[in-house]
Amino acid sequence: MDNFTTTDMENYAKKMDEKFADKAADKADYQEFKDNFKDLVEKTFEDKGIHDVEVENRLVDKVNETYDAFTIKHTGSDVGVNISVTEAYRAYATDEADINTIANAMVNRTVEALLNAPVISEGINDIQNYDVMKNKLVMEVVSAETNAELLATVPHKDIEDMAVVYRFDVKDIVGEGATVIVTNKMLDNYGITPEQLHADAVKNAPEIRPIVIQGMAEVLAKQMGVEDMEMLGLNIPPEQEQIFVASVPDNVHGAGILAYEDFMDKASERVGNQSFFILPSSIHELLIVPDNGMMDLHSLEQMVREVNATTVDPSEKLTDNVYHYDAKDKIFELGGKFVERQEAKEKASVKETGEKKSLLGELKAAKEEASKHSEKDVIDKGVKSKGDVAI
Repeated sequence: MDNFTTTDMENYAKKMDEKFADKAADKADYQEFKDNFKDLVEKTFEDKGIHDVEVENRLVDKVNETYDAFTIKHTGSDVGVNISVTEAYRAYATDEADINTIANAMVNRTVEALLNAPVISEGINDIQNYDVMKNKLVMEVVSAETNAELLATVPHKDIEDMAVVYRFDVKDIVGEGATVIVTNKMLDNYGITPEQLHADAVKNAPEIRPIVIQGMAEVLAKQMGVEDMEMLGLNIPPEQEQIFVASVPDNVHGAGILAYEDFMDKASERVGNQSFFILPSSIHELLIVPDNGMMDLHSLEQMVREVNATTVDPSEKLTDNVYHYDAKDKIFELGGKFVERQEAKEKASVKETGEKKSLLGELKAAKEEASKHSEKDVIDKGVKSKGDVAI
C-alpha cells in the first residue's frame, strides 16, 4: 500500500545522478549483494531484539518506476514497509556508504515506520468485495511508455500516449492518503471486465476526487497566502486569464480528471467556451491554455520539455507532449495531430474552393460558347432568308 513505501533511501534515489548506474554495475555483482544484504538486514533486526518480522523479496511496480525491494512486516500482518534494494546497491557501489551502514540506516527507518503505521480496521476484508470497493474507485493518468511494465499487470485504458489506471481509495481502511492499485489478478478474482471497472470508476471517481479548475493568478495568490489578489496585481478578469490549473481538491494525482466524462466540457466552459491546449504539468495537475492565438503549439511544447527537465521530479512526470481539445468537433488529441488535422482541413477547403471556381468558369465558358452558337445560327438563317428572296 502506497503510503508505506517511501523511505529515506527512496528519496535519496530520486536525487541520485543516473550516471552512477554503469559504475555500480561494474563494482559488484548485484545478485550477490542482494542475497548478502537480505541476510544482513535480518541479522540487524535480531541484534536490535526484534524477532517478529518477515523480510520478503518483491519487485515493486510504481508509477514511473520499478525497483527490487524487501517488504518488511510484522509476522502475520497485512501491512508492510518496502525498502529499495536497487538504490541500496547503488549507494553501496558508488561509495556513498558501506553495506553495514546502509543496512543499519534502513532498519532504523523501517522500525520507525512500522511503529507509526496506522492500525488496520476490520474493513480490510472489504477489499475482497467488489460491490463495496467499486464505490472507492478513483482514476489516475500516467505515461504509457514510461509505465509499460506496470501496464502489463493492471487493467488500463489508453488516452493517446497516456493510460488511465484505477485505484481504490482506502483511507477509511488504512489511513489518510492510502490507495491500492487495481491489478489484472484482482479483476479476475472479482469476476468483472475492464469495461465494467472503467464504467464504475467514471461514475464514482468524480465524487471522491471532484474537478477543481482555477486561474493561475488565483493559484499563485493562495500559495502566497494572499486572499486579496489585487494586492499582488493579480486581479486578472476571468476572460483575460491565459493559464488555468486543473486538478483535484488535495492536488494528488489530479491528472486523472482527464478521464472524467465531463472534464472537457467543464474546461471549455471555464476558458470561455472555446478550444484549448492541455499541458501535462505532472501526474498531479494539468495546465489549460485557451486556443485563442496567444500561444502556439511549438512554444507550449518547449515550455513543457523545459519544465519537465528542470523542475518536475521524474517520479511525477506525465509526458513531454502537449494536447488539444477541439470544442467544436469534440476531439481530444495530441497537439501535433490537431495541427495536421487543421492543415488537412485547410487544404481540403482550398481544393474545394478551387473546384468551385473551376466549375463556375466552365459553366461561364459553356454559356459564352452557347451564346456564340446562337448568334451564328441567327446570322446564318438571316443570310439564307435574304438570299432566297433575291433568287
